[in-house]
Amino acid sequence: MRLWKVTVKPRLLAGLGLALCCFSVIIFTQVNSPAASLSPLPNSLPHPQVHPLPPMLANWQDSTDSGDYFDQVKPPNFGHLLWSKFPIQVYVERPVDANRSEEWVAAVLNVVREWGVYLPLEVVDSSEVADIRILRRAPPLRQGVLRSRSGEATYELYARRDGDKTVLSHRFSVYLNPTQVGKYIPATARHELGHALGIWGHSLMETDVLYFSQVRNPPPISARDVNTLKRVYEQPTRLGW
Repeated sequence: MRLWKVTVKPRLLAGLGLALCCFSVIIFTQVNSPAASLSPLPNSLPHPQVHPLPPMLANWQDSTDSGDYFDQVKPPNFGHLLWSKFPIQVYVERPVDANRSEEWVAAVLNVVREWGVYLPLEVVDSSEVADIRILRRAPPLRQGVLRSRSGEATYELYARRDGDKTVLSHRFSVYLNPTQVGKYIPATARHELGHALGIWGHSLMETDVLYFSQVRNPPPISARDVNTLKRVYEQPTRLGW
């Protein structure tokens, strides 16, 4: 599921909107809401440029020549949703009174470690400083979006100060429905974190983590997933500039 929304957030710099997008694991088709158009971005935004490839991805070699699904990745009009400042800081919510919360946290942290083989990730204790927040909450209800969603990844744009420069940045919120149990907890987390790391699209093969639907036997991160992630990080973007 893909939804676009534009609003204004007071704490963000003037003229920069809040872009909200989401993917859902259990939806078989992508749907745009009636108001699903991203407003034109100001002309003052940076020109798209290519960032240096992160060392982990630069060193990645697919010995199986499995290919990728980069043609299914549809970035917003400001460029691919890739990260340029490392390590990427990830916050994992620790529910206090939720059933099986420790099992949930352990499963999600393990997923962070899995993706951390390919990009530098750091688990942080504060959601305020995190680049990616992983939350044990049902995805927010949105007009035109099915309620039965196992997970959702949303992002917002903001401008941050980096010395004497203003840098276009983004942050993600990943919602994991607490109704998920067993192997579907890490499966949903693996899928949504893949979106948050930059794969803004779905695979058409169920052996990939970013397959567009939940499957009976969730796969591990595949070579095709990593090949796609690497190609994303080779692309130009306005983010980080």
